[in-house]
Amino acid sequence: MQGDSTTTLTDSVEIGGLTVPNRLYRAPLLECAGNGPDAVETYIDELEPAAEAGAGLIFQGASIVTDEGGCAAPNMTRVHDPEFVDRLSTLTDRIHDHDSRIFIQLAHGGLRSLSLWHREYREQNPDEGQLAVSEPPWQLRAADRAGLINVDADVLSTSEVRELADSFGRAAGYAADAGYDGIHLSGANMGIVQQFLSPYYNDRDDEFADGVRFLLAIRDAVREHAGDIPLVTKVPAETAAPPFVRRHLTHEDGVQIADRLSEAGYDALVPVECSVYWDASLIRGAYPERAWSAEELQSEYEAVFGGRLRARAVSLLNRLQARQFPAEPGWNADFCRAVREAVDVPLLCEGGLREREHCEELLNGGAADMVGIGRPFYAEPRLPVRLLRGERALCGSCNNCTVPQATGEPDRCRTPEVVRQRAQYEKQGAYDGN
Repeated sequence: MQGDSTTTLTDSVEIGGLTVPNRLYRAPLLECAGNGPDAVETYIDELEPAAEAGAGLIFQGASIVTDEGGCAAPNMTRVHDPEFVDRLSTLTDRIHDHDSRIFIQLAHGGLRSLSLWHREYREQNPDEGQLAVSEPPWQLRAADRAGLINVDADVLSTSEVRELADSFGRAAGYAADAGYDGIHLSGANMGIVQQFLSPYYNDRDDEFADGVRFLLAIRDAVREHAGDIPLVTKVPAETAAPPFVRRHLTHEDGVQIADRLSEAGYDALVPVECSVYWDASLIRGAYPERAWSAEELQSEYEAVFGGRLRARAVSLLNRLQARQFPAEPGWNADFCRAVREAVDVPLLCEGGLREREHCEELLNGGAADMVGIGRPFYAEPRLPVRLLRGERALCGSCNNCTVPQATGEPDRCRTPEVVRQRAQYEKQGAYDGN
């Protein structure tokens, strides 16, 4: 499916028989909508502007498939309840009104869940542990003994793995009934899917020792509950893992996984380079100085991380990692090109993209069939209007939007000069039309 020399962002593309009107998508983000009475309106406020402004595909961010546990951040939405998911048909209708398409990203945090790292949440939910693929790696157990995190792992039995896979399938069925056009699995960001795939986490001795089998079980469950709805997943390569982690997914491992999933009927793939941990490799860019120094958030950081000293330690680690992971545009492109050599299904590339010219270079250079943008939508909800005109996104990858989300703060740009420039653009009518 490699694009030819004339491919542009405005060309349509097929994913599993679904026609997407153009090749620009809003990547999955934390919308922090929860499940309360305002959840649907929150999603509409967050996602409809991107569709109205011309994004061909919208990914609703990670939504948890179980009725408890599994949330990797505060205020994530659960989609185990068909009555709640049915309410989201209002959202899908609004997206379709703009001739855009919407996929829902299904997820479970596994060991990355709030009970592992969020002190305040743990105090409020003392009996909640984490679902684990295997006994946690020794590094996490050592951090637990040191009091830095709270590992309370419930290793899944074979039957429980199958039931978890079926939870993904049931949620996919509810989503299909609510008008979603496709399913996106959160296959990276240290969620349960990546944990099954990763040799760092998976030390099982049953059929799911081969982590791809978990993805095949999810595929079967999705087909049973949701029919032939397009099915997409992220495919990780853990190339950003720290040097002391010897067992991790290499590029070659990721390419082999992608090949198997393509052959197994996954309709599109999103190759991403990441770590075995939830770290700055996921949100590359500058150290979020303004976010960490915000006076109004200090008490919240202390509650989340377990005191002032621990909050400062996390901040210091964030500063060090920001130097390790600069925001290079299209940082997943090389991995995407390697996967392209092995598969024929559409590939989606994201990571630091801010300009139409660069996006189209990836479309025409063998890296992708669609390109995605994430954090810049926090600064400019109607970004596609300007991007498709050839203008650069305002986002400078400063990450001031991301750190406060650990406390449950809503998604928004917190960089004054960017907020002021957006307001100026709005006055000038820069976001009018699509």
